[in-house]
Amino acid sequence: MITIRDVAKECGYSPTTVCAVLNNAPLARHIPDTTKSHVRRAAERLGYHPDPFARALRSQRSQTIGVMVPDVTDPYCSQILRGIATKLKKSGFLWFLTDIQNSRVLFRRYLDSLLERRVEGLITLANSLYFETDLLEAFEKRRIPCVILGRQLEGSLMNWVATDNEVGAHMALRHLRELGHRRIAFIRGPKMIVDSARQWKGICSFMQKARLALDPQLVLTLTSPFSSYEGGYALTKELLLRKRAFTALLAFDDMAAFGAIRALVSAGIRVPEDCSVVGFDDIPAAAFYNPALTTVREGMERLGSMGAEILVEAVRAVRSNGKPLGPVHRQVRPQLVIRQSTTKARER
Repeated sequence: MITIRDVAKECGYSPTTVCAVLNNAPLARHIPDTTKSHVRRAAERLGYHPDPFARALRSQRSQTIGVMVPDVTDPYCSQILRGIATKLKKSGFLWFLTDIQNSRVLFRRYLDSLLERRVEGLITLANSLYFETDLLEAFEKRRIPCVILGRQLEGSLMNWVATDNEVGAHMALRHLRELGHRRIAFIRGPKMIVDSARQWKGICSFMQKARLALDPQLVLTLTSPFSSYEGGYALTKELLLRKRAFTALLAFDDMAAFGAIRALVSAGIRVPEDCSVVGFDDIPAAAFYNPALTTVREGMERLGSMGAEILVEAVRAVRSNGKPLGPVHRQVRPQLVIRQSTTKARER
């Protein structure tokens, strides 16, 4: 590894002068521009790169942020990561991405690893299978800011950004009601997923206010968060076996909606002519599915961008004042995207 001393020998200046120039230290203000140029050219010839770990030890600033996701292959995660990347790219922070693969063990291990690497902040996508606020207390004790994405922590002192899933459920059902649908089937999300509870709360409140019957025989629940597509397919087949008529189906997420459409079409039921289908998330595949899926766009890229912005501000506050800002709580308002999987109700 090329060191400061190597550059000093190459250009003929003292290691102190070279260090001040290459690290843009306050002392560099008093060094002539010609000297600075000479030092930088020598560093470039030798291929010198500063040691980030040594710099972090000196300044107590690693300029790094940890990002933890439950499953990097999940389209939900990938869109959030795009928002995080866009925001952090402009901030000068480098981020470490850790994929915990829905494992509590990996969650604990990677938390410890990020602490060892002196990250200055943490963004984590909430997933109730691994999410444990008590584990994040280690960051709070060290005054390392954290932002939780996708979960509202009422009364919490932690920062969070989440989509208003209750409002999203209202949007979806209002759309179906305006199309004349009254008999609606539901594929609920897994009970261990926080988003599922809030979405279902929105469904129940809308159905009550709209005076629409919520038939328990038309409500089935996904049991696994890892196989929404297969679950949506299997549960829709079960709904059809119950012989209870319905003209529309609202699924927990887009993948479950895709599975539901497959089951309906396999049974000879046309979508949307015989049954309208609505999903949640608006993953990229939703626009290209056949038929293109009507869905509730959660603004996942914006979710990631807002979370990264909050974290960067909190890290800078710690640097300036010794303690983070907060807590900051924000909700992202969803948007209904109407495509070809919904149409006016038709008697069956």
